[in-house]
Amino acid sequence: MAGSFGYFIIFAGRRSMLDCIYMTVISLTTVGYGEVVEVTGNPTAQVFTMVLIVFGMGIIAYGIGTLSALLIEGELSGILRTKKIYKKIGKLTNHIVVCGGGETGRPVLMELIENKWPVVLVEQDQQKIDRCLASYGNLLYIQGDATEDQNLIDAGLERAYGMVICLPTDKDTLYTTITARMLNRKARIICRVVKEKLKAKLLNAGANAVVNPSRIGVLRAASEMLRPAAVDFLDRMLRASQAKLRINEITVSTASALAGVTIKDSELADRFNLVLLAIRRPDGEILFNPGVEEVVEPGMTIIVMGDVEDCHKARRFF
Repeated sequence: MAGSFGYFIIFAGRRSMLDCIYMTVISLTTVGYGEVVEVTGNPTAQVFTMVLIVFGMGIIAYGIGTLSALLIEGELSGILRTKKIYKKIGKLTNHIVVCGGGETGRPVLMELIENKWPVVLVEQDQQKIDRCLASYGNLLYIQGDATEDQNLIDAGLERAYGMVICLPTDKDTLYTTITARMLNRKARIICRVVKEKLKAKLLNAGANAVVNPSRIGVLRAASEMLRPAAVDFLDRMLRASQAKLRINEITVSTASALAGVTIKDSELADRFNLVLLAIRRPDGEILFNPGVEEVVEPGMTIIVMGDVEDCHKARRFF
């Protein structure tokens, strides 16, 4: 543009704009077909042409280098990958958002993915994201601060089933809990807390449950002392590489075709190979080791043990 308008001004409009553009292009590309406009013999035009070639070629070389860097260093592919991730997240519903991919967040992600739950990670630290991606390459994530509303919105929190907050500080956890409850009144929110005395504040802020890893660690130590066989059984169940057994829950929807039939007729054991452990009725009452003649009710939660894939199929069926 500078070259074309420069020639047009130098020749005071005696040459067409097309001639001026053509002269600029053949000069900067060093094609040199010949002077379309009369530069020779015009000192102003000669000086302008030399400046145009020097600075114009520099700008072109810089542009080519920048474009090459975008392609070679993966920045362009990174931008396209980010857009693709945002598009996939936009299609999710009833998923779980995990805030924080550190030492607590990664095992949470692992367990959710093993149980066939769609998840979205919100993490600011690229190194933590990379460690999570090393385990699960198809993980959907938002790189950003979980305390910022827009990042939670981008993660689809408004459409999510629930949210697990594993941030390093209780202050950020409290703020994120308040924001999450404002964005989604129905979401189930689970928080990690460092200081036990802040548990009440988090519950009042909208958390459904608060977990203190230090307290759980102490209880685990006591369990190792008192009931080592039971602890070993649970560990083997969680870490088995072949059979992925879990204690899971199945909620009976209001539109379920099985509402009104007995546990036996629902074929929970025969069809899905699941062991019935307990049921929680809609009023909150829990019945341990129920009989197979118990009637399935809408809103009832059935607690079972079995393979992850079988639990997933049964959950959809009920």
